[in-house]
Amino acid sequence: MALRSVRKARGCWSFIRALHKGPEAAQAPQVSEHTQLSWILTCMVRLPRLQHLHQWKAKIATQKHGGTVGLLTYPVLQAADILLYKSTHVPVGEDQVQHMELVQDLAQGFNKKYGEVFPVPRSILTSMKKVKSLRDPSAKMSKSDPDKLATVRITDSPEEIVQKFRKAVTDFTSEVTYEPARRAGVSNLVAIHAAVVGVPVEEALQHSAGLDTARYKLLVADAVIQKFAPIKSEIEKLKTDRGHLEKVLQVGSAKARELAHPVCQEVKKLVGLL
Repeated sequence: MALRSVRKARGCWSFIRALHKGPEAAQAPQVSEHTQLSWILTCMVRLPRLQHLHQWKAKIATQKHGGTVGLLTYPVLQAADILLYKSTHVPVGEDQVQHMELVQDLAQGFNKKYGEVFPVPRSILTSMKKVKSLRDPSAKMSKSDPDKLATVRITDSPEEIVQKFRKAVTDFTSEVTYEPARRAGVSNLVAIHAAVVGVPVEEALQHSAGLDTARYKLLVADAVIQKFAPIKSEIEKLKTDRGHLEKVLQVGSAKARELAHPVCQEVKKLVGLL
């Protein structure tokens, strides 16, 4: 898993930079303190707690031979990623709230045993807490979904985006309404439309006036294409300068280590490893 993470990180770094042109950041695999703190935190969490996490149960339900230990303990690595920098607020999707509860419990447990070291971070939820699958609106949109039509990617071509929205699951009622409990598919389209345009759901519904679901799908697809266009353009620009991306990673990793190392050393001393 760690090796795959490194490869994926290098492959998508231009994508991250295109989304956020802020200070240099680092790949977690290049800062060994992440895995060191993760191991210490793993020693503080009970096995049943990890086995009861929703995402773990969902993943192993789709795997013939069960999940790996790396997958089981991944939420603890997430906790280390957060606590290592003494973060106070973390933006997350609704599906990560349970993992954030684990982070909070680990911070509180460590503080209770060893003294006040970690702030207890709070979750920041956006107005659209979860993006649902275009093919199964009862499930979240996931990059690992085997159905390629279920997930819209920022790197998709306009033609691919239109195709995915054309094939999006709705129902036999042509009117566009927002009723998540009764009409999950079309409500998901409305939620996506509202999110990418940056308006409340009620205002997004006004844009659908006079449209049936077939035409509304094309309207949403066009809004998504327009939202992604400048990001895609920046990705392509960054991909042409690999040297710049490598330098950003090197500088970011150095800065991250400056922050992570003293915290990790403090933790090691408290638990008796130094």
